[in-house]
Amino acid sequence: MKIGWFVVFLLLPTWVGAQKVVFINPGKSDEAYWVGASQSMALAAESLKMNLEVRYAEREHLRSFDIARELIARPADSRPDYVVFSNDHAVSPELLRLFEPSGIKSFLAYSKPSPQERAQTGQPRQKFKNWIGSLEPKAQDAGYLTAQALIRKGRALKAYAPDGRLHLLAIAGDRSTNSSILRNAGMRQAVKEAGDVVLDQEVYGDWTRDKAAEQAQWLFQRYPQARLLWAGNDLMAFGAMQTLEQRGGVVGKTVLFSGVNTSDEALDALRRGRLSALAGGHFVTGAWAMVMIHDHHRGKDFVDQGLELEMPMFALFTPQLADRFQAVFNGKKPIDFQRYSKVLNPRVQRYAFGFEQLLK
Repeated sequence: MKIGWFVVFLLLPTWVGAQKVVFINPGKSDEAYWVGASQSMALAAESLKMNLEVRYAEREHLRSFDIARELIARPADSRPDYVVFSNDHAVSPELLRLFEPSGIKSFLAYSKPSPQERAQTGQPRQKFKNWIGSLEPKAQDAGYLTAQALIRKGRALKAYAPDGRLHLLAIAGDRSTNSSILRNAGMRQAVKEAGDVVLDQEVYGDWTRDKAAEQAQWLFQRYPQARLLWAGNDLMAFGAMQTLEQRGGVVGKTVLFSGVNTSDEALDALRRGRLSALAGGHFVTGAWAMVMIHDHHRGKDFVDQGLELEMPMFALFTPQLADRFQAVFNGKKPIDFQRYSKVLNPRVQRYAFGFEQLLK
């Protein structure tokens, strides 16, 4: 998704009397995935006539707390009704604590508290009454789908080591974010099911290109028999590719790569064969959260379906699906989110959020 298209968000009209939502975006304001997440929320806000403000933490998770304090310090009539945030780097316990006495309702999107954090957070609407719920993509799917496809490609190219097995390296995101943990679990599940694959080592690249490039340097040196590299996102895959090419290797031949996300760079790499597997679509989680918040604000609670929803939003991309995706989102085509609202479309009895349905 093109970063320049973010002007759509900046030009959103202000809807008089509509609920005000702030998204504390954990990513950088020039980071394709997280800008895309904000853009999809802006599309939903425009369709549903909601007011959306996006604040970027710029991958500095402590900045999330500063943003929260600034929102809480605003005059009562300028505060948001709802704040949406992700649990990247385990920020949710402190953010929930900060927002609770303010009366601002909290909604977690993309990543919820881990099991280890539940002693601090409890469940929605219990310890923190204003935490109304959460929505996250089924993160395990991303790791499983990409690892499966990468293994299939490795078999097709007979990328076996002298021991007759495929050797795989993994550069994961971080150790604490729940979605990172689950992506890694999906990857390991695919490796276990394959039977002919060895996971040589798993490291953490903190979602960044530079750190992954540095780690790949010694991974390739230590494991010359490994010809598959699974990465938890696209940026880390690109960092590892850069290192391979500096060592004289050929991306897509010497080593096969997988990634997650739908940046233009990732989609182009898929078409060119530089990425052998790519999953994405989960950036729309925030847009679906806007639908739930819209309905909740208008008296249609989602408690009957569950307060912490997890839905399959990842798709394994092909070049054809990439073309469809870019035609819809980069073409600035309006998306009718009203048809997914229980308030605006009484035929909707249960939310069934996904990704590919938005491309129809």
